[in-house]
Amino acid sequence: MKLKDKVAIVTGASAGMGKDIAYYFAKEGATVYAVARRIERLEELANSSKDLEGKIIPIVADLMCKESTENMVEKAYKESGRLDILVNNAGIMDDFSPVGEVKDEMIEKVFNLNVYSPFYSMRKAVEIFLANGGGNIINIASIGGLFGSRAGAAYTASKHALIGLTKNTAFMYSKKNIRCNAICPGGIETEIGTGEFMKNINMEGMNMATSGAAGNPRTGKGSEIATVAVFLASEDASYVNGQCIAVDGGWTAY
Repeated sequence: MKLKDKVAIVTGASAGMGKDIAYYFAKEGATVYAVARRIERLEELANSSKDLEGKIIPIVADLMCKESTENMVEKAYKESGRLDILVNNAGIMDDFSPVGEVKDEMIEKVFNLNVYSPFYSMRKAVEIFLANGGGNIINIASIGGLFGSRAGAAYTASKHALIGLTKNTAFMYSKKNIRCNAICPGGIETEIGTGEFMKNINMEGMNMATSGAAGNPRTGKGSEIATVAVFLASEDASYVNGQCIAVDGGWTAY
């Protein structure tokens, strides 16, 4: 068991990559606080994990809200008496608009979930990690945070910000036994395409952003991200810190 007796928080755990990460963590022995807005899905996930070595505990939270994000961390820590791993997976896609066409509402919502929520949860978790002698943060970024146009301006900027936050945190706390890494998925089977802003796509922007999509060898599965998250969360990755790992089937290798 790579994560036996560890306590983890995984956001965006009701579907896609977050759901798989929570399940694989529990499979490796962790107690996982699975966070999302949809309680029925979290309960289904918790029920599906009953035969695993670890367990999954649902937390309903609106991560667009600073107070709710901070309370999520406090709740997990107070209930379990410890916190070892924080996975910031929850995210929202934009509508592919370039900067000149981005509406204020989209900037605010994309940054609230993709940047500010991880920032607030990391700040709260680091307080706990410092008091307890260490911890581990895994941010789910995107290859859109490594390159200029896998999405629109808002999403691209938000994922670049998350990568910057990851690297800064990793170095600043490198002598405090706190590691922080990011996974940068390529095209993965998730529900991100059903998000609020994907219902009215900027077609010209999308055509530009996806002009290189033919180079994508294949679409990945959430489980292929989850196994990388398990590695980063475990002692197998004890010397891996501040890295932003593209997991994309070779798409960005071209």
